Amino acid sequence: MSLLTIVLSVLLPPVAVLMKRGFGTAFILNIVLTILGWVPGVIHALYVNKE
Repeated sequence: MSLLTIVLSVLLPPVAVLMKRGFGTAFILNIVLTILGWVPGVIHALYVNKE
C-alpha cells in the first residue's frame, strides 16, 4: 500500500476503494459501511487496499 491509499482509506474510505476497485460492489459496500459508522468503512477500505 502506498502512503496515499493509506491516507485516503482513513480520511475518505469510499474514494480509496473507488481508486482500487472501481465502481462496483466493493464501492457500494464501503459507502454503506461508512454511513453506518466511519470505523467499519475505514477497516473495509484498508482491507480492500491491502489485497
